[in-house]
Parts: sequence; structure tokens; C-alpha cells
Amino acid sequence: MASSSSVEGDKYRSYLYAEAVKNTKWRFGAPPNYDVVNKLFEEGRTKIWPPGSLEEKVQNIVKTWEMEMFHKSNFEDYKTVNPNNYTFSLNGRKAITLEEKRKLGGGYNSFMQTSLPEEFRCYNPAEETADSSHVAFTTAFPRGFALEIVQVYSGPPQIIYKFRHWGYKEGPFKGHAPTGELVELFGIAIFQMDEEMKIVKVEFFLDRGDLLGGLMKGARLDSGNEEVALSCPFLKNTG
Repeated sequence: MASSSSVEGDKYRSYLYAEAVKNTKWRFGAPPNYDVVNKLFEEGRTKIWPPGSLEEKVQNIVKTWEMEMFHKSNFEDYKTVNPNNYTFSLNGRKAITLEEKRKLGGGYNSFMQTSLPEEFRCYNPAEETADSSHVAFTTAFPRGFALEIVQVYSGPPQIIYKFRHWGYKEGPFKGHAPTGELVELFGIAIFQMDEEMKIVKVEFFLDRGDLLGGLMKGARLDSGNEEVALSCPFLKNTG
């Protein structure tokens, strides 16, 4: 997760230097800037992987893949995946294509799929768009939602790894006030690579309740208070 502005490279992600982003269509009008979330990552990570290690390489692949999924508008601009053969699945659900993933709302909505009856959904991906979900989560986590690879179980062509996402709920979320508390999400993922080292299959296994449980803490805000929180200039610059 990051704000959008012009950048010249990123030490944890590939393809963010000038030549690589030329002619790329960006969802928010410019390449993302990860300075704020990189600082959160460096302050809060539990592992520092040696340069050139398998773990460091996998972490770069995953962060770069995430950047492209959230910030690039055109599938043909993706450099980490083979858009013609790529599929995504969550918690053993039916695998979906990039186009099907986009119809779900992409981004956060892809990870919030649930079989819960609608009356029990504190966050309902069926009612969210790519933009509304992005605003909801970037507002809740104004410093970003950092990612680290905790363990790598196997390397390419089938990468299996354990990840940790974390952030501080310093903004409102779905009518609940900021708490400033740490919110963490752990999970397992499998990335299948083709002979050109492009990702063709992604499987994630996680409990969305671990994320939403932390986000739904905090006093209920009335609509006036929530509008004040959402109008904060600092928060407006996080998407």
C-alpha cells in the first residue's frame, strides 16, 4: 500500500525506475511512492534477510507483484505475471483470471471474499468497488500496510511462503474510530512460476477475520465525526 507520486526506483520492489515505468498506465495517475510504508516495514519487520538470499528474492517478487496488482491499470504492463495464463484463488476457492479478479473489485476485495451471510459481513466485498475498498483501507492505515516474508518453504518454480502484513489503525474504518493499535495478518501463499519466471498461479490462505477484527475495534463514529476524520489532509494523501 502506498501513496501515488513519481518515484525513481524502490529498494524493495523491481520495475519502479524511470525506464521500466515509461508508458505504463497507473491507476492513480503516477507510479506509487513507498517511502512511508518502507519506513514502517524497516521499523517493524521481524526478519532481515541477507541480500541475494532466497528469502530476500521472494520478498522482492511478492512486493513487486503486489505493487503491480494494486497500481497498474493495464494487464499488458504487468512484468511479474503472465497475464494470459494467470489465475488467483483464496482459501481453496475456484481460481479466477485477472479479468474475473477485476470484476470482483480487485485489490483488497480479492482478499476479503467470504461465504458469510450478508447480514454478518462487517465488510462486504459485494458492495465495494476497487476505489471504495482502497479508500477504506488506506484511510484506516495512513502509514500503509507493511509486508514481510517470514519464512520460505520452497523456491521457484513453486514458491511457498509464510507472510506477515501489519499496520497501525490510525484512521477510521467503516464507522469505527481510530485506535492507534497494531493490526496484523498472517498467512500462507503459493506462487507458481513458468519457464520465463513469470507468475501464472497464485493461491492465498488467510483468515480475513484477523484483519477485520482489529479494524472494527474503536468507538462507533456518527456520520459527522467520520466525515471530519476522512477530511484530514494527512489521510487524504495516503491513497
